[in-house]
Amino acid sequence: MAKLIYFYSAMKGGKSGILIPMAYNLEENNQRTLVVKPGIDTKGDDHIVSRSGAQRKIDLWIDKNESFLSDANLSRIFEMDAIIIDEAQFLTKEQVEELWTISKRLDIQVIGFGLRANFKGRLFEGSRRFFELADELNELPIIPLCKCGEKALFNARKINGAYTMSGEECIIDGSDANITYEPLCGNCFLKEVVLPEKNMQYLKKI
Repeated sequence: MAKLIYFYSAMKGGKSGILIPMAYNLEENNQRTLVVKPGIDTKGDDHIVSRSGAQRKIDLWIDKNESFLSDANLSRIFEMDAIIIDEAQFLTKEQVEELWTISKRLDIQVIGFGLRANFKGRLFEGSRRFFELADELNELPIIPLCKCGEKALFNARKINGAYTMSGEECIIDGSDANITYEPLCGNCFLKEVVLPEKNMQYLKKI
């Protein structure tokens, strides 16, 4: 039976660098593969682009109000052996549930690649549902590093160089020149982002 699988990491964990050759290898082995990304992700336009420069054209852009189970999408999905989703954290919980159903009822392997948590340290809606439903959860083997050299687990947002926990959840990296993201370990995220934002002076005593 096919599985719903989720590969996750913090930013700079090499998601696209693993997704692109995975899709290629599946197709080399005659596995019909549908490569998808959420409509909100405009980075790279209709391509997935890794930091190494490798690219892969997507087969389907899916908006947040669109269903994988629509007649148009199902007509394509029925022909597939595998579905691979980039930036899967941006999917809605309903879309993840649809992918889970597709893996079970249509026996099609579904593999999502995404972040675990947003810039506030909270699970994205899509990643939360993957964690709840996936048959396999895999932390990517490439370890993203914090500026201190420790393993990064969090994705901090900066506006004009200053850390923030304010603003809308989904602003794509590179879409606004004033907004950047930085992978941080738990200690640096607490010290640099949480404590200043919450003004939790009493915690600085411990």
